[in-house]
Amino acid sequence: MTKLSVNINKLATLRNSRGGNVPNLIESAKNIESFGAQGITIHPRPDERHIRYQDARDLKDVVTTEFNIEGNPVAKFINLVLEVKPTQVTLVPDAEDAITSNAGWDTIKHKNFLIDVIQTFKSAGIRTSIFVDPHTKMVEGAAKVGTDRIELYTENFAKQFAVGKKNESIKPYMEASKVAEEIGLGVNAGHDLNLENVKFFKENIPNLLEVSIGHALICESIYMGIENVVNMYLHRLK
Repeated sequence: MTKLSVNINKLATLRNSRGGNVPNLIESAKNIESFGAQGITIHPRPDERHIRYQDARDLKDVVTTEFNIEGNPVAKFINLVLEVKPTQVTLVPDAEDAITSNAGWDTIKHKNFLIDVIQTFKSAGIRTSIFVDPHTKMVEGAAKVGTDRIELYTENFAKQFAVGKKNESIKPYMEASKVAEEIGLGVNAGHDLNLENVKFFKENIPNLLEVSIGHALICESIYMGIENVVNMYLHRLK
């Protein structure tokens, strides 16, 4: 079964909008795990507009499943991850002012930088994953920097799926995941996956270890309830 890691950034955005502690991020993470999710993901950004760095520290002793921290490995982020020591760190090359992640790493151009950062995290016993577009050269480059896993950036798949081009949209992901498996990389995926497209994606990527879903899952939960939605994802990922 592919694991479901729930990204709780949007809950932090809602909390921050009123300046209080509603919804309570700690209790929300506990509840989401109790509903069956196998992981919690957070993506703190330098401006802390949703997840705050202190949230990562507070969640450290709360999350009992897999704890995944995503982000651009600037010095502040690296120090936070080494302090918290989550199950997994996912490196994402997003600019400080990015609304959301919008591209994967160029694993060839940034090879030396990624080698150094990944070795830093692996030396601390933290599993590493890097965000990549579904291009075989980028996947092959990922293996050369020493990462444990890749996370396939699925925005393009989601956009094409939504306009009825699901068979065309999945092909580069199938090829990329096949290459990853052949060279010994684990495969995660995330970005714009939702209840409509995640089952098809999973069925065509048999070596998919984990999906990280936040925005869509929280939006769907407004209408159907978060416990129900978490279980709907789990059913689709079997």
